Amino acid sequence: MAVMGASQMNTLSAVRAQLDAIDDAMHDLLMQRAGIVDSLAATRAKAGSTILRPGREADILRRLLVRHQGPLPPAALVRVWRELFAASIAQQGGFSVSVYERDTAMARLVPEHFGGLTAVRTYPTPARALAAVTRGEASVAVLPFPEDADSPEMEWWPALNAPQLSVVARLPFFSESEPEADALVVAPGAPDASEQDRSLLLLESDSEQSRGQLLTTLAGAAITARLVLVRRAPGISRFLIEADGLIMPSDARLAALPFDRARLLGAYAAPLRGTAA
Repeated sequence: MAVMGASQMNTLSAVRAQLDAIDDAMHDLLMQRAGIVDSLAATRAKAGSTILRPGREADILRRLLVRHQGPLPPAALVRVWRELFAASIAQQGGFSVSVYERDTAMARLVPEHFGGLTAVRTYPTPARALAAVTRGEASVAVLPFPEDADSPEMEWWPALNAPQLSVVARLPFFSESEPEADALVVAPGAPDASEQDRSLLLLESDSEQSRGQLLTTLAGAAITARLVLVRRAPGISRFLIEADGLIMPSDARLAALPFDRARLLGAYAAPLRGTAA
């Protein structure tokens, strides 16, 4: 076993002292941050505003990632701040998550986004997870992002009672590669705007529009969008659309669309994934 000399010991002691000083400074700032959150929580309680601010969180992470440098991986930076966000929400009390865990990848999304100490309850279907939010048993529901292969009983989005319940976030927000799972967060109330958002639209028509016709119609209404999926049944076609930007219910472009029904399901901060991350 190698034995360190006196100079090496002195150097190691100096480095450890430096790290201890940094840890103390970080701890002081964390306590200061918690105090500010505590004051903000009291203000929000008086105003009756929500404690969940996914748009604000997204803007913070975007700003930090732009200024980030050095050997600390960006994913580690995001994980640290996600735990800070979770701790801030926990300070304000009573936050919990209902989730439909389709697989283990979905199960990992919740603690990675909402923190390892957040109360989570799993449900056997998306409808049951949504019902927990409606009944006030959970603050938000985490549900799989809709896919073509979903069975009818797994399709929660056509019956979403927006704007009472709205899509407010997409998970994961940050991923340096293609994520194993893709999910949406549903919560009471309106989405929280960020600097770069996407809106989720449900369009219904009794005519047999093709995908190309649909996108051409949206482009003509100045809506840049992507078709997520199509569901056709006798006499009705449903189109799930992801559109660029934050579209509000009062947006004149919605009223001008030539569909039997056009409604917003919510909006979320555009996620940072792959090369964008």
